[in-house]
Formats: sequence, structure tokens, C-alpha cells
Amino acid sequence: MELIKALEWRYATKKFDPSKKVEQSLVDQIIEAAWLAPTSSGLQPFKIIEITNQELKEKMVPISMNQQQVADSSHVLVFAAWDTYTENRIDTIYSHITQNRNQPDDAYKSYTDRIKGIYLNQEDELNFAHTARQAYIAFGLSIAAAAELKVDTTPMEGFDNEALDNLLDLKKQKLRSVTVLPLGYRDSENDWLVNMKKVRHPKKDFLIQLK
Repeated sequence: MELIKALEWRYATKKFDPSKKVEQSLVDQIIEAAWLAPTSSGLQPFKIIEITNQELKEKMVPISMNQQQVADSSHVLVFAAWDTYTENRIDTIYSHITQNRNQPDDAYKSYTDRIKGIYLNQEDELNFAHTARQAYIAFGLSIAAAAELKVDTTPMEGFDNEALDNLLDLKKQKLRSVTVLPLGYRDSENDWLVNMKKVRHPKKDFLIQLK
């Protein structure tokens, strides 16, 4: 499978070549993969912030545990999830669905009433934990898509979420940062990890088969 070969090729890039920029058409495909990701109930409860502004990327470095990849990358994608579920958010996406499918406005009313009964009666923090998991699905697909396009990435959780939320003014949009994905091209001569063997748990320990 080409995907397996791409995943074997990729690694968490530790040093980008800042002189090499990723073509926007490739970045668009990586974002498209995230946009097409499956999500629970089709709610797609997250957004992606695409950052190319160098000054802003530099400001992100100290709140990203001084990981220079953020500044040296070509593009940075921030995956930000809804801070909670609301009736309006659920109704908005399902209105969009029915319009695009030429269905009656109330085509999914019984289903949306059921999920509203769950989410709207839960604490916001529990809802955010759920929206964040949906963002992770898209995050993973973006990493895979980038690998197939031979674009390097550094998947990141190591950053101050609250500081990043403030920097990007995410609270005003009722979003919270989940993960960060710098995109670029590896600096093969200066990246200590580039030629290291990819190591995972032995498959016999990784896979549990119930027959």
C-alpha cells in the first residue's frame, strides 16, 4: 500500500529547512483530508487555523516549549475544537446537511433531539473532551495526507494551550486549541532524527486478536 510506504517514510521532523516552502496546493490537500475526516454524528466540531505569518509563528515558539520547528516551518495548522456543544451549533450543521441533500428541514429532528438530550445536559469540559477527540481524527488524516505528498510534519501537543488560545483569540470564537501541526521540508543535514530507525512496540504486543 502506498499509504504504508508513506507512513514508513514520515517521522516527527525535528529540524525544518526554513528556506523551503510548501506549495499552497499541497497544503490545501492536507486540509482537505482533515475536512473530509469522519466525525461523531457528522458534527465536525472543530476548525483549523492556517498560519503563515512569520511574526505570529515566532510568537508561538516560546509557548510551544521553544520548539523551533514552529518558526522554521512553511505553514502551521492549529486544530481547535468547539469549547462545548450548543443547540445552535447542532442545528446549524444539520441545517447545512439538509439543504445540501435537498431534504426537509426536519429530516433529522428525532436524531438531533436525541443528541441534544445527551450533549446539552453534560458539563462543558466533558463535551470539550469529545470535540477534541473528533479533532484528533482529522489531525491523524492530515499527517497521513502530508506523508503521501512527501510534506514533512511535526505533530505537537507540547504547547501551552491557554497561551495559544489567547494569542490566536480563540476564546472569542468559543474554540480551544487541541494540537499543532507544522508543515515543511526536513533539513536532512541538521536533523538528528532523520536517519533513525522507526521503532514501535512489537506487533505481538501491539495487536490483541480475539478469534
